[in-house]
This record gives sequence, structure tokens and C-alpha cells, in this order.
Amino acid sequence: MSVAEDHPELSIVIPLYNESANIDALHERLLAVLAKLGRPFEIIYIDDGSSDGTADILRRIHNNADSIRAVIFNRNYGQHAAVAAGFEQARGEIVVTLDGDLQNPPEEIPKLLEKIDEGYEVVGGWRKERNDSPPRLFFSRFANRIAARIVGVETNDYGCMLRAYRRSVVDRIRACAEGSIFIPALANSFAASVAEVPIAHAPRRFGRSRYTPLALLRLNFDLMTGFSLMPIQLVSVTGILVAVFGLAFALFLLLRRLIVGPEVEGVFTLFAILFFFVGVQILALGLIGEYVGRIYMEVRRRPRYVIKEMLN
Repeated sequence: MSVAEDHPELSIVIPLYNESANIDALHERLLAVLAKLGRPFEIIYIDDGSSDGTADILRRIHNNADSIRAVIFNRNYGQHAAVAAGFEQARGEIVVTLDGDLQNPPEEIPKLLEKIDEGYEVVGGWRKERNDSPPRLFFSRFANRIAARIVGVETNDYGCMLRAYRRSVVDRIRACAEGSIFIPALANSFAASVAEVPIAHAPRRFGRSRYTPLALLRLNFDLMTGFSLMPIQLVSVTGILVAVFGLAFALFLLLRRLIVGPEVEGVFTLFAILFFFVGVQILALGLIGEYVGRIYMEVRRRPRYVIKEMLN
């Protein structure tokens, strides 16, 4: 087995949140895969504020192997903050990220490394046949389409955490100081060459996903406002179109009054149009508030996460 050196070739970064039931099986399978690769490696686990004893398991694993490192947060900060913390600690020339729920099998890592060895800077996994619920699949596809349009790099699966990055891309991500980050989108926007490989996707055996439909919706808002001005520009264009439509409708009503005379039959139609205009205004205010909120979060310069304990 090739273990970590001062400058390992490969770093495996794994964020964990209440995955105590999966860690031992994940670790055993991961070590078997890395042993076959024959590359010097290190494994970095990030406990993202788990409450199920994940930290205790990491302490036990760390005590049994020099190649295992761990970062333990004081509370939950989210998956992308955990990956960012792993990037800060990773020393490898190639960094692979992997979920801790075993839905992305560690046995698929060699596929990513083969593509990296071809010269690509970022290689993402594509869960072509997913074992998720229909609502989860719908929201994920929606998020992927948004991400592809905003980032400008067409890949099928921005949500897959099984990904490989060259050191140059990791360093560019580490240089980003914003509080809210979306790691795959940042990497694809920084990389000169991006590839994607189909990977297996297993059903979740233990625990439950942290990405509920509401969480995915929040992630989409964060992605849209964090990487593009397109939403607020669309609202501006919609405002212009609504104003033109409103003016045309006002002229129509004026002509109708001159020709037909006073009438009250169209009151409910006017109410419906009014509600439409009010809805557009509320949407516009919400998007403006989203951008203002992001500015507010950034200018405070608070840390992305607080580390409670380091196992090095």
C-alpha cells in the first residue's frame, strides 16, 4: 500500500455529515482501491458538524493509519464548505472528492484518474443511471441545466461529488475568498479542459440525503446569484415587456371606452392583470434582495467554517 508522504500524488477529500453507519465500509473499500493504484496518497475526512458519533470513528481510524487525516467542524456548515476545508488541507497533485454515503462507489475513482492522466484539469462523474426518488431527480436535472447555462460548460451532472481536480484548479478555488461557493461550478469555470465519465450510482443503504427539494432550491438560488447576473437581467427585461404590455392594454381600454362607452364587465380581468403585475414586482424585489443579501454576507468577511479539531 502506498501511504501519504510529504507530497502525496493523490489526495482523497471526503465530507461527512451523520454518516457513522457508512464510514467503516467506505474506508475499507477506499483503501482497497488505493492499494491497487500504487500511488502515494492521503485521505482527508471532514466531519461537517455530525451528531451521530462520526468524530469518534474518525479518531479511531486516524489512530490506526498515518495516511488518514481529519478535520472536525464545530457545527454544520454545508457540503461545499467542508470540501473547501479539505482543499485547504490537501497536498496531492490530484485531488479527488467523494461523498461519504457510498452512493458513489470508490471503485469508480480509477476511471476519473485515467481521464486526468490524459491531460484534463477537471474530471466529473456522471450518474447516468441514478438510484434516487423522482422528485430528487427532477430538481437535480433542473439544477444541472441551470449550472451548465450559467457556467458555460456543458456537463450532465454538476451535482455529483465524485470528481477529480488537478492541483492548479484546486489552488484557484482556494484563492476565492467568497463565503458561499459551489465547488463544481467554480472548478469548471477555472479549468482549461473539463471531461466527464459515466459512473455507477448505488442506492443509499443507511441514513438520508441532506439535499431535500427545499435545500436543492436554495442551492439553485445560490448558484444563480453567485455566478451570474442573468436572473436580475431577466427581471429587467420582463419589467420592460410588462410595461409595454400595460401601456398597450391601457390604450386598448381607452379606445374601447370611446367606441363602446363605460362598462364594468372587465373588472375581474383588470384584477387578474393587476395580480400578475404585483407578482412580477414581488419576484423582482425577491431577486434584488437575494443579491443584496449576498453582498451583505460577503462584506462581513466571516469565515466559511470553524474547525474544532484537527487530526493530522
